[in-house]
This record gives sequence, C-alpha cells and structure tokens, in this order.
Amino acid sequence: MLKILLVKTSSMGDVIHALPSVSDIIEHYPDAKVDWVVEACFAELPVLHPGVRNVVPVAVRRWRRSLLSPASWREMAAFRRAIQATDYDLVLDSQGLIKSAAMVLLSKGPRCGYDRASAREPLAAMVYDRTIGVSRDLHAVERNRLLTGRALGYAPDGKVDYGIVTPKLELPWLPGGQYVVLLHATSRTDKEWPETEWITLAARLNRQGLCCVLPWGALHERVRSERLASQMANAVVPPRLGLAQAAALLGGAQGVVGVDTGLAHLAAALGVPVVALYCASDPGLTGVYASSPAISLGRTGQAPPVDEVSAALEKIIPR
Repeated sequence: MLKILLVKTSSMGDVIHALPSVSDIIEHYPDAKVDWVVEACFAELPVLHPGVRNVVPVAVRRWRRSLLSPASWREMAAFRRAIQATDYDLVLDSQGLIKSAAMVLLSKGPRCGYDRASAREPLAAMVYDRTIGVSRDLHAVERNRLLTGRALGYAPDGKVDYGIVTPKLELPWLPGGQYVVLLHATSRTDKEWPETEWITLAARLNRQGLCCVLPWGALHERVRSERLASQMANAVVPPRLGLAQAAALLGGAQGVVGVDTGLAHLAAALGVPVVALYCASDPGLTGVYASSPAISLGRTGQAPPVDEVSAALEKIIPR
C-alpha cells in the first residue's frame, strides 16, 4: 500500500487546483492512501475527494497572529504529532513555499517538490530529497498533475478530473426552481465587478425564470449582497455558508458567474457551467479550468462588459 502525504495548504483556489492530482494518483495506484496537509479553514475541500484518506489541518495564518498564545503552541504540537504519525512512502510539497517546506521537514518519508527554477520560493527546494522541474508557463492544475506524476513515475493524461461530487445537504432557505449563483465577493476591491453590471445581468436572468443567489462571507459582503438583491426582481441572500454548504449550493446551480475567487474554481471543479470575471488579474495560468463548460473573461485593468458575460452564459447554461 502506497502512503502519500500531499502538502498544499492554501489558498482556496490552489487547494482546488491540486484535487486532480489525487484523481491521477488513484487511477495509477488504486490502493494508494493519500493524506493532505491544508489550512484548517479549507479542510472541508480535500475531504470532498474520496481518494483522500485523512486531512491534517494546519493554522499558520492564525498562529502567526498569536505566537505568544499557549493555545497556539498546543495546536502546533498537535500538528507535529499528526504529521509524524505515519511513515510515508512519499511526501510531496506542491506549494513550493518556505512555509510548506518547513512542514515537509517535520514529516516522515522521502521529500519531493519543485526544483529552484519551478518553485514559487526557490529556497524551498533545499529541503527536498528529490526536486522536479515543471514549466511555470502551464496552468496551475497541469503543474500540479505533472509534479505528482513525475514524482510517482507516471505521465498524467486524459481530461481533468477533480474527483469531487456535490454534497447532499439540505438548504432549507433555498426556494424551489432553477437558479444562478452570483459570486460578487472577493478579497480585493480591484477584483470587484461593478454593481450596476450585476444588477443588469440579474435582470436578464430573472426574465429567463432564473433566481439569483448571492452568497457572502464577511459582514461587508453580506451588506453588499443585500444591497444588490434589493435591486433584483428575484434574488436570495443565504445565511453564511461553510464550504460544504457552498459546494452544495454551487453544485445545484444552472450556472455560476463569479469574480476571481476560490468559489468560482470550486464550481468549475463540481462540473457546473461557470463564467469567471477577471478585472485585476490575467486568467491564463490560474483561470477556471475544467472539462465542463468554463469561460474566463477580462484581464488586468479591463473588466468584461455585461453583454459579453450574458453571451458567454447563453453558450454554456443548459436549456
């Protein structure tokens, strides 16, 4: 039985982009046991894949803010015990950062990761027993697949398979009928799509008999969801959702329109038609990427117009 530890801690999009690597592993080594080190706030994502046996949560972001807290030190000790509980046949760092390399150092097993030219932080490569070169010009999904395949001696092929299915969870607040999820919230204001464009798009969707659902995370995002929904004929603002609940919502949608955010990548991974809007970044290497219909629009400094977004939706939403 092949025992593998994957280290891919964050962000949400990066974690999702690593899921196809697990599908590839299971295809080539059906009896493999895969564990995954991930930030605690994203721990619900790897467990959506049936090929992941165990999730080892880490909380580096929180620990940095409270290094003097006894609770933080207890959590760090627990993490060390958890990561050292198994002797692995391969410990693979697909994050390529100094912080992820430090976690790899704590583990038991041969360490592997990107070489200096491929890693996001070249110093991380000093930690590994074996380094692998992977072009930085490839999409993040393919970089992960190639790194994993080369580490384990196979060549990834075929369509991208994220290996996850929509959780079967009750969402009692969700009205009956078909709906589209509008992901307006993002971590930076320059990534936002104008509110007037969201309202215009919603009006067109409502005329087609589609309800618009506007999820949120932080309080200011809820305020924005409520403000937008108040100007839409048929819209719902849900309660705050965990990642599993968000996956259930996205997986049941007719389509998803979202700015550059991890939830847009999650929708694509679930096989839902997605139109992703890039207003402050270029989607070439990190845009939505799936075998199902997924379209990335816009680029740095040029938000896509609503007519272009509507046309893209027309192409991919089933009728």
